[in-house]
Amino acid sequence: MTATVIDGKAFAAKVRGQVAEGVKALKAEHAITPGLAVVLVGEDPASQVYVRSKGKMTVEVGMTSIEHKLDVDTSEADLLALIDQLNNDPAVHGILVQLPLPDHLDSDLVINSIDPAKDVDGFHISNVGLLGTGQKSMVPCTPLGSLMMLRDHHGSLSGMNAVVIGRSNIVGKPMAQLLLGDSCTVTIAHSRTKDLAAVVRQADIVVAAVGRPQMVPGDWIKSGATVIDVGINRIEKPEGGTRLVGDVDYESCAAVAGAITPVPGGVGPMTIACLLANTLTACCRANDLPEPDGLTA
Repeated sequence: MTATVIDGKAFAAKVRGQVAEGVKALKAEHAITPGLAVVLVGEDPASQVYVRSKGKMTVEVGMTSIEHKLDVDTSEADLLALIDQLNNDPAVHGILVQLPLPDHLDSDLVINSIDPAKDVDGFHISNVGLLGTGQKSMVPCTPLGSLMMLRDHHGSLSGMNAVVIGRSNIVGKPMAQLLLGDSCTVTIAHSRTKDLAAVVRQADIVVAAVGRPQMVPGDWIKSGATVIDVGINRIEKPEGGTRLVGDVDYESCAAVAGAITPVPGGVGPMTIACLLANTLTACCRANDLPEPDGLTA
């Protein structure tokens, strides 16, 4: 068996197209333009690249892009004051504080100072609680993108056995909640799981989100299973230089799985697409307008 490749790059382009249509309709019918504010503290190179990409795609779908770049030694009080300003700005519908923050800043305090209705990363404790109890929330972007691709590939996920490898607050836990919401039977596996290979072999859906390069080999995968690889790891090439790999060993898993996401080009592009989708959703909710179909959980 050779797995079907789930093309995240193409799917993300489709999602951005849906967002652009939604933004166009808001402007034409209600004279409203969704606004996304991104706050970057310091000069982390990876974060700078990511913020630039977010800003470019925000403008491409017709939204207002607002960027605040702060010095690395910005005080917590000043950062919280900026977030309060954005919370109270009606032109801002989504707020994202780029992580990681410098060590002197309390990430939990900063995230939980964002208005939950504008928390397009879905990290605020209120959104975590709403998601966990099956209520309307802002959903973390990477799990949301993974769910969208699973729904697109399978249609209904009801009754499927899913294993999520990884228990992070950003991916593992919300991914499990979303799969439960779609009526999967869900196991969260992690570093203390006994006989991890045997647990994973039971899964119709495997979501790997542990941050360990090529940790999951093909002989862990049930024949025909769908593999969603969230990992993005940079490893050394034998001939020199580096390359990106996921948390699963792609070649051996693709030989067994029914479908698989590649790295790069799988889950990664969906994260920014879902950030834009969340901003559109937040804007519609703020203005008591119908939410766009198919862009949230």
